[in-house]
Amino acid sequence: MTRSMTAFSRQERQEAWGTLTWELRSVNHRYLEPHFRLPESLRDIEGSLRERLRKAVSRGKVEATLRFVPEQSKEHLQIDQDRLQEVVNATSQLEQTGLAMQKVNPLELLAWPGVMVQSSLDMAVIKQAAIGLFADALDDLLQGREREGAELQQLITQRLDAIGNTVTEVRSLLPGILQAQRDNLNLKLAEIQIELDPSRLEQEVVLLAQKADVDEELDRLETHVQEVRRVLTQKGPVGRRLDFLMQELNREANTLSSKSIVANTTRSAVELKVLIEQMREQIQNIE
Repeated sequence: MTRSMTAFSRQERQEAWGTLTWELRSVNHRYLEPHFRLPESLRDIEGSLRERLRKAVSRGKVEATLRFVPEQSKEHLQIDQDRLQEVVNATSQLEQTGLAMQKVNPLELLAWPGVMVQSSLDMAVIKQAAIGLFADALDDLLQGREREGAELQQLITQRLDAIGNTVTEVRSLLPGILQAQRDNLNLKLAEIQIELDPSRLEQEVVLLAQKADVDEELDRLETHVQEVRRVLTQKGPVGRRLDFLMQELNREANTLSSKSIVANTTRSAVELKVLIEQMREQIQNIE
């Protein structure tokens, strides 16, 4: 199923120990670029969260923010002695280097991340709850990407239909275009009262036909359209493949335009390029 790279998810869980809230935002990006913002007390679960995200999402810039509000009536602050000693040792090492330092403010030490902890909270339980809530938020994000992807697929399919109709129209015009060029050549010869050898006339017509021959380009346009339809039904990331096919479609439309000898086919080539560009803009959001 085609998935967009744009979506938003918000999941919240309230327990006796407090409230957890996950917000996930995803936008288009060439590669997967995750950004996590977690409270310091829950920072050590980031690795497992990144791995879960990497397995579920292939492309997109994903911002994941976790907010944790402890239940105030249950919160009792205490000092993590080991963490505090690490900070004190670090300041002592700086003094030994000879750097001039002001006297350390105890309140600044307490403000250092990890020094103050909530003694009454079972952080292991909260971490597991945060991981589980992240899984719910990620599932919701993927569903949003799939819903938008389905809409993008529909928009692209509509333009593929329009391209198919344009190709069919150009094919139907080609015999008339060649006959009109033959008649126009005969008319010009009649006006200047020059009688051209039939074989020479036929050679000129053949040259015109070769110049206006776009059957190969039309065939490739139809082939690429069929391939785009097939890729849209595949599972997994398809955005890069679709982007490549847009380049190929645009190449054939440009060739069609360069071979045009009448205004009708020129307009058709322009219409094709407009449709292809519209698809390309949509495909930039597909995973």
